Amino acid sequence: MFVEGGLHPEQVKALRKMSLERRAQIALGFIQSMGRLKAAALRSQHPDWSEQQVMEALRRSILHGRS
Repeated sequence: MFVEGGLHPEQVKALRKMSLERRAQIALGFIQSMGRLKAAALRSQHPDWSEQQVMEALRRSILHGRS
C-alpha cells in the first residue's frame, strides 16, 4: 500500500527507527546522487561544454531550484 505523494508505511517505520545521523547520511547521499545525475544530464545535453561550464550550470540549477 503506497500513499500517494508519500512514503509506504514500512518506510516510515524504518526511518523512525534510524538515528538522526543515519537519516542525515541518507539525505546527503541522495543529494549527492542527484547532483551527479543532473551533471550527467547537462553533459549529455551540452557535449561541447567544459567541466567548468557543467559545474556552473549545475550550481545555477541548484541555486534556482530547477531540475
